[in-house]
Amino acid sequence: MKAAVLVEAGKPLQIEDVVISKPGPHEVLIRTAACGLCHSDLHFIEGQYPHPMPAIPGHEAAGIVEAIGSEVRTLAVGDAVISCLSAFCGHCEFCVTGRMSLCLGADTRRGENEAPRITRPDGTPVAQMLNLSAYAEQMLIHEHACVRINPDMPLDKAAIIGCAVTTGAGTIFNACNVTPGETVAVIGCGGVGLATINAAKIAGAGRIIAADPIPEKRELAVKLGATDVVDAMADNAAEQILEMTSGGVDHAIEAVGRPASGDLAVESLRRGGTATILGMMPLDHQVGLKAMDLLSGKKLQGAIMGGNRFPVDIPRLVDFYLRGMLDLDSIVAETIPLEQINEGFEKMKKGDAARSVITFE
Repeated sequence: MKAAVLVEAGKPLQIEDVVISKPGPHEVLIRTAACGLCHSDLHFIEGQYPHPMPAIPGHEAAGIVEAIGSEVRTLAVGDAVISCLSAFCGHCEFCVTGRMSLCLGADTRRGENEAPRITRPDGTPVAQMLNLSAYAEQMLIHEHACVRINPDMPLDKAAIIGCAVTTGAGTIFNACNVTPGETVAVIGCGGVGLATINAAKIAGAGRIIAADPIPEKRELAVKLGATDVVDAMADNAAEQILEMTSGGVDHAIEAVGRPASGDLAVESLRRGGTATILGMMPLDHQVGLKAMDLLSGKKLQGAIMGGNRFPVDIPRLVDFYLRGMLDLDSIVAETIPLEQINEGFEKMKKGDAARSVITFE
């Protein structure tokens, strides 16, 4: 199969022919239909986060099941599925206490003594990034790394549910538990931020403030449900948010991974408010609360993948889209072939597109 391989950090991905194994007992082979370009992949491609190489990035995908292992019970050949990087084992402390997104998923990967899932033609192992490696014509993954969805769902739109939408919407519905009338500020209006804004609208947030330095993204945020917009790079961005909300927001959600955005989230809070960091910050960066913030009852939290329970959450998000409540059409800026993946990431660096999605024939 063809795949986009990361051979060296900081270098363009290379389109190569690689070999994929057959499904083990709890594994499924998926024909990839579409995969979104996510900023998380760019962090690995640029070397900001370490990873064994060669590797195939890609984790925001949808496709059709082609084969299943002997012990698979939740999927069948022909099922439409969405993959999710927060694969779960189902029996660890995190899983049995309902915090599936925190599962380390050791049982969902092949062991060191087992044959690798992906190799080059000469037998050299290719690392499976985030246990998915979706920038490829096929994926071989654990059955607990994907979920069956309504076959009426367009797969090019379904793909972005696997990360951006699950993260953004999960943060609103699960990590923040936004209730009708509460105020929400979203810093960063890329795919995750836009999905967060759309979900806040669905949840009935009273005021939704979108903060982003790019005017086109602020306009798109309004289309998806933002009631107010702020230039995130303005010197008085926090003051603007405090003024328009008479003291700050109940929830400030950082969705881009910039240190300054984390600071803005904290500074935008009202007394008792919660700042949630979603973006992948530099590994040595710290986000904190000042003494007066703590005395004001303010809270700071992370939310990996939005604290999702994806086997339940993803089918619901699909239903939201099919019912016209979740606007994925506006979030997806373009579809491109695998051969244009490097150009797609260059566009992402410029910040001039919401979400690019690779589609496979």
